[in-house]
This record gives sequence, structure tokens and C-alpha cells, in this order.
Amino acid sequence: MGKNAKKRKAAPAAAAGTPVDIGISAADRGAVADGLARLLADTYTLYLTTHGFHWNVTGPMFQTLHSMFMTQYTELWNAIDPIAERIRALGHVAPGSHAQFAALASIGEAPAQPPKALEMVRLLVAGHEAVARTARAVFALADAAGDQPTADLLTQRLDVHEKTAWMLRSLLEE
Repeated sequence: MGKNAKKRKAAPAAAAGTPVDIGISAADRGAVADGLARLLADTYTLYLTTHGFHWNVTGPMFQTLHSMFMTQYTELWNAIDPIAERIRALGHVAPGSHAQFAALASIGEAPAQPPKALEMVRLLVAGHEAVARTARAVFALADAAGDQPTADLLTQRLDVHEKTAWMLRSLLEE
């Protein structure tokens, strides 16, 4: 999963309505929300890839990978809502279309033709590592802004993605 060839767009502007006064400046909230929008796009893209691999995996490791991928896509699905809701809590609109996700994601979509099982594993390792890099970059913004709830969310996401990448990498050992 390589870099998305499209230029990244900024996250949507702040939501209209009552001003947000949670002790984080508007500029810092905007920067963190923009980073979270990229994390949301990466997470959703990895979710779709993992779910597609779950449906299409074949070969001698079918049962193991089919079950593992289901556990992984379920975890990713459950992560999407808290990320989007944190963007909203910061007073910004969460992206929610394929076009927005494609523009914001650092990882590309899954290949149209499903790869062999071990190539699926390699692609998912790269995907989880990319999402971890995105989360780590946003963590620096949240930490600098004194945004503890976002930092906590990011710490949890980093733990999941780094552990999942390690477990997937272990399948590639001979």
C-alpha cells in the first residue's frame, strides 16, 4: 500500500453553530481535527482492505487468515466512530465520503484483483504501519495542544496498530 498519488486535502472546516470553548485554541483544534481526519481516512481504508481480504482469502491458511482478518476488520470498524466523534468534539466536521477518504488517506486502496494470502498479509502489515505513523504524527499535535482525550485515543490506536503489524509480520517468518 503506497502513498496515495492524489494531493492531500485539508479536513473540512469547523462546524457552524455555537463556538467551542474547551481550553484548546481554534488553531490547535483545527490542526488536531485535520490530523484526525487523516487518521479516520487511513482507518477506514484499512478497514475496507481487511474486510475485502477476509472475503477473498484462499489457500492452506484460509481458516486462520479468514478468522484473523474478521477480528481485525471488526476492531477497525469499532475504531472509526470514536475518531469521527473526537473530530466533532473539537468543533469540526468529520469527513465521510469515499472521495474525502481517498484524498486524505496515506494508504491506497486494495488491489482490484485479490492477491495471494501472504501478499495480503504483507499489504496489511504495511497498512497498519502506515496508520501507526499517521497516529504518531497526530499525537505530537495533540500533545502540544494539551489535548489529553485525543492523545489517549491515539495511544490506544498506536497500541492496536503496532501489535497487529507485529502479529501479521510473524506470519511472514519462515
